[in-house]
Amino acid sequence: MQYHLNGFRAGDPSVQEAAPGKDTTDVLIIGCGPAGLTLAAQLAAFAQISTRIVERKSGPLQIGQADGVACRSIEMFQAFGFAEKVLKEAYWVNEVAFWRPHPEGQGLHRADRIQDVEDDLSEMPHVILSQARIHDFYLEVMRNSAQRLEPEYNRELIELTRTDDPEYPVTATFKCLDQSDSSETIRARYVVGCDGARSRVRRALGYSLKGEAARQLWGVMDVLAITDFTDIRLKCAIQSAEHGSILIIPREGGYLVRMYIELDALHGEERAADRNVTSDMLIQKARDILAPYTLDVKEVAWWSAYEIGQRVCDSFDDVPDDMRAHDIPRIFIAGDACHTHSPKAGQGMNVSMADTFNLGWKLAAVLRGQSDPALLHSYSQERQAKAKELIEFDRNMARLFSAKPKTAEEAAQFQSYFKKHGRYTAGVETRYAPSTVIGDDAHQALATGQSVGMRFHSAPVIRLGDGKRMQLGHLLKADGRWRLLAFAGAGDMGQTGGDIAQLCAKLTNTPASPIMRYTPKEADIDSVIDMRAVFQTPHREMRLEGLPALLLPTKGRYGLIDYEKTFCADGRADSDIYDLRGINRQHGALLIIRPDQFVAAVLPLADAAGVAAFFDGFMSQG
Repeated sequence: MQYHLNGFRAGDPSVQEAAPGKDTTDVLIIGCGPAGLTLAAQLAAFAQISTRIVERKSGPLQIGQADGVACRSIEMFQAFGFAEKVLKEAYWVNEVAFWRPHPEGQGLHRADRIQDVEDDLSEMPHVILSQARIHDFYLEVMRNSAQRLEPEYNRELIELTRTDDPEYPVTATFKCLDQSDSSETIRARYVVGCDGARSRVRRALGYSLKGEAARQLWGVMDVLAITDFTDIRLKCAIQSAEHGSILIIPREGGYLVRMYIELDALHGEERAADRNVTSDMLIQKARDILAPYTLDVKEVAWWSAYEIGQRVCDSFDDVPDDMRAHDIPRIFIAGDACHTHSPKAGQGMNVSMADTFNLGWKLAAVLRGQSDPALLHSYSQERQAKAKELIEFDRNMARLFSAKPKTAEEAAQFQSYFKKHGRYTAGVETRYAPSTVIGDDAHQALATGQSVGMRFHSAPVIRLGDGKRMQLGHLLKADGRWRLLAFAGAGDMGQTGGDIAQLCAKLTNTPASPIMRYTPKEADIDSVIDMRAVFQTPHREMRLEGLPALLLPTKGRYGLIDYEKTFCADGRADSDIYDLRGINRQHGALLIIRPDQFVAAVLPLADAAGVAAFFDGFMSQG
């Protein structure tokens, strides 16, 4: 973590100096769920962008709902600075047990027990933590930001319209639930609806969630219980012979356990509320499925009943496809407002947060004049494709989990599907198609383990300046900056005439360089595009004084030197980033990384023109 750049300041370095207030609203966020808070935390990083976030409820979430946190989400939390807090409190999902009817017809037996996340899929684990705590961490980031951003509760959206005002073309009117007969109207440049499955923003756009319900009723409860079921502290998928299925998810704290319990199918127009489900009914059903094991529930911390359904919107913004060449999105929807599914695969909260992590940097780039507003079209294009993929996966997962297996082969299908799609449930399989902000894969062979269109896959390195061993991906902060990661070829130590030095020279001395074109004259040289380099030479043999100036930039009002731009491969067994991520040792590689940590392009080190052409496709000289 770097601070003191513009002078020494005592106190907590995570608390930024407060920015001056504004009487206009650039981005209005409606809804304080995980999607809304991710977006608010991202936008709070930019003091020059005015953001407001409103919520119908009277205060912050107290009890978690969607609590599974995928590996990819922890990577994202690292970018926001609170991954360590999550990992400290959370239950880590290390293994999964599969229970099925005993082959001799006597109750249940453990059919298999497997590792939950394959080795080297991510440096982060799959964990379980109350959604309310995730909200707390986001709220802390917002509160400590230069904006001092706080949600405005008790605000119910009653009208949302798009006007002809060129500056603030969206008007939202709210009923102030904590003030009788009071309302408030907010004019904004952009509005993002993160207001859940019953989204009023979605309805204002005239959109609907499309899809089919499985007509299967499920219950869920968090309990403190005494049981002789041996795997109660493991994630368990249990399929009984006659009483349905149950998914056990141990919770944080060592004692609490969540149970997803299969109930009966719904018929006709029947809804979940029509069954009058109670917590006692869920407890009894869990006992039936677990028999002959016993379950003595001492306390039910939370419970609910729901119907499985998979639905998605046709668009995630307010511009029809046939008008995209003529109009710019001003209203967006994210999270449950535009896609809903079952909780079995643990993707709901994770995909919702990924929606707005995708959108946040794009809004910031446009509002700061760094990118053409046409960039905003890519949000719906990228995230709707992901949502459709999720719906199909979730439909298959829910179907297999609820199956009544008649043979051992049928019973093993769910387990096989789980293993096959472990990368998907970890959240690391998202791949964006080529676009203005995703290049082609013509040079993918230079870095076979860093796929274009997918998230940057971190690996260990050693920081040259201080010899610190660290994960390279942890430098990818949620600060709206693009990164150039240059991996040196064989024999290159940054010396004059080498590929790295020549690349740095072109990026600092050529007018066509995107760093020169798009960095404001008064700003630090890395404020828009941040250049870093990794060398194969052991860190104790490198000469820091021989590095190009771009890797030792002077910054801030004092012109202090940034010593944290250069890294060396960790030569220990199974830790070398070149081997782990398929980086070409002879020629090296240059990666362009988006602000949301996705690999936008892989290029040869000599292709400075290719770098310039990529950024010229969407950036503006604001």
